[in-house]
Amino acid sequence: MEADGGIGIGSSLATPPWAVRLRRANGKIAGSGILLSPDRVLTCAHVVGRDEEVTAEFVGATGLQVPRVAARVTGGAYRPEKRDADGDPSGDVALLELDRPRPAAEATTLHRVSAPGREVRMYGFPAAYNGGLWLPATIVGGCGRDGQVQLRPPSPAELARPGFSGGGVVDLATDRVIGMVLASAPEEGGGYSFMSPAETVVQHLPEVGEWTVGQTAVDEELRSPETGDDRSLLDEPFAERLARWLRGDARIRGDGAARQVKISLVPDADPARAATLRRAITLADRELRSRVSTGRVSLDAPGTVPAAGGLDLALQVSGRGTDEVAERIARRMGLWQRLDLPVAERIAAARVTITLVVVGVDAAADPASLLDLLALLVARGSRVLLVFRTAGAHFARAREELLLRPAQERRVRLGERLLRITGAPARELDGLMARVCGAEDLTDRAVDALIHVMAARAELTGGQGAFAGPPDEAPDLAGYERMAARAEQRLPAAIAALRELRVRRDELRGLLGPYRRLHEEGAARGENLEADDLYLTAHRLLYERPCRVPAAEAAVRRFLDLVDRPGQPPPDGPGHPRAAEGPARVPVADVGDRHEGGTPS
Repeated sequence: MEADGGIGIGSSLATPPWAVRLRRANGKIAGSGILLSPDRVLTCAHVVGRDEEVTAEFVGATGLQVPRVAARVTGGAYRPEKRDADGDPSGDVALLELDRPRPAAEATTLHRVSAPGREVRMYGFPAAYNGGLWLPATIVGGCGRDGQVQLRPPSPAELARPGFSGGGVVDLATDRVIGMVLASAPEEGGGYSFMSPAETVVQHLPEVGEWTVGQTAVDEELRSPETGDDRSLLDEPFAERLARWLRGDARIRGDGAARQVKISLVPDADPARAATLRRAITLADRELRSRVSTGRVSLDAPGTVPAAGGLDLALQVSGRGTDEVAERIARRMGLWQRLDLPVAERIAAARVTITLVVVGVDAAADPASLLDLLALLVARGSRVLLVFRTAGAHFARAREELLLRPAQERRVRLGERLLRITGAPARELDGLMARVCGAEDLTDRAVDALIHVMAARAELTGGQGAFAGPPDEAPDLAGYERMAARAEQRLPAAIAALRELRVRRDELRGLLGPYRRLHEEGAARGENLEADDLYLTAHRLLYERPCRVPAAEAAVRRFLDLVDRPGQPPPDGPGHPRAAEGPARVPVADVGDRHEGGTPS
């Protein structure tokens, strides 16, 4: 194995030697596995029965023949999938022991690394490609309370399918195996695949920690003691705020988003607050969130329990230099390339983001430069919780630069955005709706969006509702920004449809006059009251405000058909060829709205 983390995909196009094809006694492929040591294979519990013997096949081994070795679950290393009362899954991991060991060079290790936004590939053995197949995906984020991770395929055809379960997931940036596929039927996954990252696997099977490398997510000082000494120390309101932020929970906030930055005070003289912070961090880490700790907190208020995987890294930075902190962050982000560059440059160039908890900011060796580093992470999209001991100068600076000023600037941008929407687009929509109608499906949606925008702008300019308090304490603006985005999408669509209707109305006006003169020339042969009635109806519909263009077009069509076919009844219904074609569209000089009310002759 490679000293720094085992075999990844490397530059070879060959099947990875750690990829294991598992076959049942009846010859059918059960799923995939990951060779972690010469005699241990990691897979999903649903791939094998607890007492079942399967055949492990090493397709990536050298030689012409595929080595086959009997395998079965080792000891108690079997955690079948369980679902809680809400249907949320957990577990589904198993460790197999081989009857005969494989060469150590074929094995790999699991690697701990922050998950969000990473590009990955997974290897498995689906029935149609039983020699093995790579599928690409992007990590969307954590899902559920077990620390599982959601994977988005580039296309539905690249969704993990039966045969991938238990396969390795390789991070493209680091070339390391970072998790195991939990493949489901497409109708269950809703177009997504799922993965148990290294930390979640170790949570369920601690023995796998022997073959798991990489920086752990939580510093020792920030973990709840296993003795349970923190159990009686719980600041419930603080626990709820921490859990809500770590969940990124928009439902409870009711405003559509969780804050990107949170700043908290945990004085040295407040043991309950410190214990509450340790508890939240421990429960939010995939690896530390054991079944014991989860069961213990089940007796606490549900709102105080964060989801596993709610954080990517928690650091105690008291007395530590900024460069040391930056290196730890970079390692957790998997930034192992271009080590010749300063760490801040590597972080600035990174595409991945993390959820970071930094405790003891004001006790760091250089709080000022540390705040600069954290500001860089925030600017790149990471979520950061900063914990201070005192509300001193560094606390004030963090609040000003990371909360107050960005919130104020964001509020200003929102105000400008709402003003633009309620300006020219709203006026044009109003003017067009006064002239023509016939696209109610679009205009109704646009008006509804515009009403919400106008109400939000009134609240913002009047300092009411969500905007009554300071920007950094007010609800997050993501809900308002989505509302603005809906209006920006709906208004142009409605305006475009109404413009087309106005053009069509003008074309119909241009057609009606010439046909009226044509009818009058033919009327010298005798009076035609039906034609006069059809003309008056069409004229009235074309010049009323707003003009119901579909109805006006139907009326014009009836009159034109009568003039074109004197002595014949006008065609009735959409099945007639002329009705399907509609009146010929002809260019019309600027008829516009100059004679909205015209008088019929």
